[in-house]
Amino acid sequence: MYRLSIVTPDRIFYEGEISSLTAPGSVGYLGVLTGHAPLLTPLAAGKLSFRDSSGKNLLAALSGGFLEVSPKGALVLADSIEFPNEIDRARCEKAAERARQRLTKNEGVDIPRAAAGLKRAENRLSVLEEAVAAGQQE
Repeated sequence: MYRLSIVTPDRIFYEGEISSLTAPGSVGYLGVLTGHAPLLTPLAAGKLSFRDSSGKNLLAALSGGFLEVSPKGALVLADSIEFPNEIDRARCEKAAERARQRLTKNEGVDIPRAAAGLKRAENRLSVLEEAVAAGQQE
């Protein structure tokens, strides 16, 4: 077991003892177990999952950030992060549709920004769907 802290600019999202962490690195997913070598890496938008001290698997939609692993534990500095029960499906679907519409326009659109918005919305919907399929969310 090791200590995990997940913080955003607005709040402390999670603090507690965990046995494993899987995070979306900038070049693919990475796993962190107890005793992992020290590490500092950027995180991409994706699914962050971890197993808490009771053995429960927790899942969250991460929009990006940084992961630091040290002998003291792991720290995730997240741009934003949500548990599935915090995700508003209708809002995500609208955001994804807006981003798709922007990407079809040829003028006056910041394509990288619209593509990043679409990826964030699709990630949130994917995490919500996975939680529903696992019976963790209605």
